[in-house]
Amino acid sequence: MTNPTMRLTEWLLLMVLSVLWGGAFFFVGVIGTTLPPFTVVLGRNGLAAIALLAYVRLRGGRMPTSLWLWGAFLVMGALTSLIPHSLIVWGQRHIASGLAAILVSTTPLFSVILTHFLTDEERMTPNRVAGVLLGLAGVVVMIGPEALGGLGHHGLAQLAVLGAALAYACSGVYGRRFAAFSPVVAAAGQIIGTTALVLPLALVLEQPWTFHPTLVTWGALLGLALLSTAAAGLLFFRILAVSGTTNVMLVNFLVPISAVLLGRLVLGEQLNWTAFAGMALIFMGLATIDGRLLSMALGRRPADGTERHKFSRQRTPIG
Repeated sequence: MTNPTMRLTEWLLLMVLSVLWGGAFFFVGVIGTTLPPFTVVLGRNGLAAIALLAYVRLRGGRMPTSLWLWGAFLVMGALTSLIPHSLIVWGQRHIASGLAAILVSTTPLFSVILTHFLTDEERMTPNRVAGVLLGLAGVVVMIGPEALGGLGHHGLAQLAVLGAALAYACSGVYGRRFAAFSPVVAAAGQIIGTTALVLPLALVLEQPWTFHPTLVTWGALLGLALLSTAAAGLLFFRILAVSGTTNVMLVNFLVPISAVLLGRLVLGEQLNWTAFAGMALIFMGLATIDGRLLSMALGRRPADGTERHKFSRQRTPIG
């Protein structure tokens, strides 16, 4: 299976997408502890849902009316947004935004494991096993040997963000049932489902009306919702339609870089050597699963594109 060649325009759009999704970690870092997790998730998804619904209507589309389908959207919303977004927001209270982005980039590694055991389509191969082991080694390096003496807030935060990556991987397996639907309608449906699920949690547990966010916090929340969620989702589907799934999955390598740079240049975050060593191992794992870099190094092309095709179906998280 061949994939469309990436033109300069698509490469530029891919870079923009990586900044938007990397910006999600930056915006959460700006919000910090000024708003509690469920309130942040509610603001992010509620505002993004309004924007995507408006886009669907402007394009002449309609949302489905099937109760079964809306039940599926609720499950998808929990796996794609409610659980991972809440864990990331909580985790970033204790770790840097760049570190969180690196940990979330392990999503395809979890996807490889889940699809092997939960589907009949994608089985383990030597490349995939090696890639998973490299990626998990990177996680071990990042968490560090100090975890053996007790995780503490820093270690628990890293595990929480890894839990978000696992939730994203689960959503990739569950989301296969939406393949026949318009991607924009499916995205709007799951974000609406997230909003419906998180609304009572935020109202009962956090009472968001008692908080008084600053203009900076409001700006970060708007950026998180409109740029890193709604606009990034639409841009993702645009690149997907033009360049194919395998090419758009290259964003997995770019998002952590964008998040690290934004965190360093704007938030003044500093990561130690273990974060970069872990990122290198995770990237090596992703590249091994993808197969293209290895084939280029050996001076040959994959015979049938099977490995690349399998990698291309790993869902990319939206921040």
